[in-house]
Amino acid sequence: MVDSSEDKQKILQQIQAILNQNTPLLPDSTLHDFVEANFRKGRQILHTIGGHLTPCYLFEPGIVIARAKTFKRAFQQNLPDTGFYFAMKSNNFLDVSKTILGCGFGLDVSSGAELETALELGADDIVFSGPGKTAQELDIAVVNHKKVVVLMDSLSEMKRLEKRAARIGKNIRAGVRLTTEPHGLWRKFGILKEDLQSFINESKRYGHIRLQGIQFHSSWNMGPERQIAFIKELGQTLASLTPEEREIIKFIDIGGGYWPEQGEWLQPGGTPQGVLRNAVFSASSALSLDGLSSSSSAAYPHYLNASTSIETFARELSSAICEHIQSLISCKICFEPGRLICNDSMHIILKVMDKKYDDLVITDGGTNAVGWERFETDYCPILNISRPAMTERECLITGSLCTPHDLWGYSYWGKEIHEGDLLMIPEQGAYTYSLRQNFIKALPQVISFP
Repeated sequence: MVDSSEDKQKILQQIQAILNQNTPLLPDSTLHDFVEANFRKGRQILHTIGGHLTPCYLFEPGIVIARAKTFKRAFQQNLPDTGFYFAMKSNNFLDVSKTILGCGFGLDVSSGAELETALELGADDIVFSGPGKTAQELDIAVVNHKKVVVLMDSLSEMKRLEKRAARIGKNIRAGVRLTTEPHGLWRKFGILKEDLQSFINESKRYGHIRLQGIQFHSSWNMGPERQIAFIKELGQTLASLTPEEREIIKFIDIGGGYWPEQGEWLQPGGTPQGVLRNAVFSASSALSLDGLSSSSSAAYPHYLNASTSIETFARELSSAICEHIQSLISCKICFEPGRLICNDSMHIILKVMDKKYDDLVITDGGTNAVGWERFETDYCPILNISRPAMTERECLITGSLCTPHDLWGYSYWGKEIHEGDLLMIPEQGAYTYSLRQNFIKALPQVISFP
């Protein structure tokens, strides 16, 4: 509640200060190179689609293979003993996991359903993470103890795991997850690092659990800074353990969350200023806050939240690991990439079903194909591969779901746009297919390409 004009003025000043901050623009050269490369691919796609129905996902297994090789090479050049696990939750299309298994990766699963799928695919090196594992899920892990390492999330889970393992007389390899953020929503994952020693001591009471490692995970890593900060904290925690306690640690899993090198591309509404602006203007009348300026633009500028290369990740993370961890213990270092491996490997193809106006078209695919209102905040160029041109034209591109939030974007690249045209939304392989939902329209089929 705003109680005085002085309070209102302070709020106005704080808000305007944020609104006046500049989020970097996406460089034109970067955008043009991306569009040009995908228009070249679009010519091949038109031939591949042929008689296939739209909407569809187009999957390129070759990209998964290339990203997997690049990731492994980057870390293996810097660390002597490594392990790699694809995070299935980032894209649970079966051919993605089949492809990655052929690259020498294991699988990182977060549920009993994912674990069963990984086993059906023939995976023999699986890490099972996630909070709140059920008795049935733990049973699957215990039965398959030669293939599965359980990353325990709490003392309670360790007790339940011991009970399930003792019931059938099997020993289970296990690790424990440490939370990287002791406050807020992320504290649901793992235990506090301050509790590690007592957790290790408690594990000695259980005859069927072989505690062998530690895992931590920070998400949305545009660079290695947060991971490095926690590696330093972990090193201090390890130093406080006895030599006997450190001896049990055979692996440290530093998780995933590595962002693709091109960074995060944003609509105006996806920037910190845009998020605040939308919130402020929706509440401004109720708060009687006058005098706020809006910088909205009909041109829909595109913004960049910059990322770094995996080679930089590998070099800097490996340096921190050697200094803060491997100076204390000799162990395997494991990684769980997801987004970086699969993001560029899947594209969405749509058909224009209705051109209502020059600046409004309806496509045959809904955003249930990506599972959330992604493109109100995220920007991905929409390419009219039926009428390619290196010109971006303002137009509201929507899906055919009965919701106003069914939005693909505010513009397209092409000469013009007409009913029957095929549109390509490139590089939508991460946290889209696995989040899709059966809402109103049927889900798209998947076509492998080439």
